[in-house]
Amino acid sequence: MPELPEVETTVRGLRPVLEGRRLVSVEARRADLRRAFPVDLRQRLTGATVTALWRRAKYGLIDTDRGDTLVFHLGMSGRWRIDPGELGAHDHLVLDTDADRRLALNDPRRFGSVDLVRSEELQDYEPFRKMGPEPLGDALSADYLAEALKGRSAPIKALLLDQRIVAGLGNIYVCEALHMAGIAPGRAGGRIGRDRLARLVDAIKAVLLAAIEAGGSTLRDYARPDGELGYFSKQWRVYGREAEPCGCGAPIRRRAEGGRSTFYCARCQR
Repeated sequence: MPELPEVETTVRGLRPVLEGRRLVSVEARRADLRRAFPVDLRQRLTGATVTALWRRAKYGLIDTDRGDTLVFHLGMSGRWRIDPGELGAHDHLVLDTDADRRLALNDPRRFGSVDLVRSEELQDYEPFRKMGPEPLGDALSADYLAEALKGRSAPIKALLLDQRIVAGLGNIYVCEALHMAGIAPGRAGGRIGRDRLARLVDAIKAVLLAAIEAGGSTLRDYARPDGELGYFSKQWRVYGREAEPCGCGAPIRRRAEGGRSTFYCARCQR
């Protein structure tokens, strides 16, 4: 599933093509993805000018001069294609601009979503209503985490995946950040001291920034809008490396929890 770095990479790839451009054609080529497309999507977006593109957690947002924001989620296999030579069966939403450019939202598994929200009401959009701070912003700090995790006995990995605590963190990058910080994924969140939380915050930011710089990780069908693959998987410290040696020489371990695999080093992470 595309995670925060993949969505950030997608938004950055779309920005030069869409920002400041007028949408001359908007076509939903089927009725739904994970849920139905907005019934008035074409009416509200055709003729609108894109004013900004940005990201919130794992969602991409496209603002327009009509006060509407298109909110998209890439689901399991979604990606935007820029100027496709021809449309395929899985290109479900197509945007044409006044610069004769075409964007196609391609989603073979159809677990993605597209919503149209009034821009001033985004804070009340259901997925955003109770989200925690962005992990790359100043609001994520050791002091914030210490307060958010106070008294919590749940494993730190599960707590970091809780979008109400930190927005947008996913399985790959939590595994990587915990290894970088030297914290065992099963350690109770409320029992981690402030100094170690400071290292964890630094590790989260470092891992995400490195992944964005590398264009994200290549998993299943994910690719950047220009069709290039992300290469952060070549930098994985523990994720997907079961039984391979950690930097310390000990074998990397894997355990399954709640349908997800956790990768870690029992020697480095305490």
